[in-house]
Amino acid sequence: MGLFSKQFSNVVEWEEYRDDLLFWKWDNKEIKKGSRLIIRPGQDAIFMYNGKLEGVFTDEGSYDIESEIIPFLSTLKGFKFGFNSGIRAEVLFINTKEFTVRWGTRQAINIPNQALPGGMPVRANGTFNCKLSDHMAFIDKIAGIKHQYSIDETKERVLSFLDQLLMKWIVKEGKDMFNLQANSFDISRGICEDLDYEMSKIGISITNFNIASFSYPEEVQKMINKIASQSMVGDMSKYQQVSMVEGMTSGKMNGGNVASDMLAMQMGMSMGQQMMNNMQQNSNNNTPQNNNIQDSSNGSYPKFCPSCGTKTSGGKFCSECGQKLS
Repeated sequence: MGLFSKQFSNVVEWEEYRDDLLFWKWDNKEIKKGSRLIIRPGQDAIFMYNGKLEGVFTDEGSYDIESEIIPFLSTLKGFKFGFNSGIRAEVLFINTKEFTVRWGTRQAINIPNQALPGGMPVRANGTFNCKLSDHMAFIDKIAGIKHQYSIDETKERVLSFLDQLLMKWIVKEGKDMFNLQANSFDISRGICEDLDYEMSKIGISITNFNIASFSYPEEVQKMINKIASQSMVGDMSKYQQVSMVEGMTSGKMNGGNVASDMLAMQMGMSMGQQMMNNMQQNSNNNTPQNNNIQDSSNGSYPKFCPSCGTKTSGGKFCSECGQKLS
């Protein structure tokens, strides 16, 4: 009898284990007398019979199905194994770990903008974290019709919602269309809440959503960089001067062709003229004080006495003839 029992026994376990699967179904096999259930770390085992959930087992270990599992099943508590017959049941193995998934928009999302009739094209990328949290919802929507379900399929479902959610929260939180990264935390938090609500319908929780970066079309990015450079320098005239220096010191305006040489000469003359203007302005600022001094000393008192012609020394009366000076 012992020989035959070993012959009919089998092991119920996750045979094709992959790290990227959320669940795997052990089915179309008859559970024999003497069979054992093996639950590994990070797994749950769910018994299904005639499409009905019979029991969920979460503790890792090796269990004798007849003595340690069947007594806890809903409708199979009194089931007795025959000599050569068993139970034709399904066992769903659930991966309980949390997954980190990279995502990226497949094409640019046109965010509404008053200055652009077609909208501002924006791309984004980042990561999200998810895990299977509701066994019943997952069985009802996914596991009942599939043999397995991978994280790539979860990602596809997330991406199907993502464009609309990005547009919604960028418009809501993105006060500055050219500086979305500054508002990425609030945008991410809003998307995470909405995405978790949508994915909970199939028993999956979105525990975190992160936006690593936003990107714009190349020509828009160049414009943003140029505006940022101008604002850092301070004003347009200084920006032009810095651009001249960069062009000449980098060698991009030396030789090559006549146009570049003439442009370098023109920039040099412009810089020289600017320096002359600055020097002239400084000189004019100092001149009025000297003129005031001269006027105060020479405008009121003559340099020579009008009576005798003697050179005056700045006094009110001539030192030679005593003539009053005015």
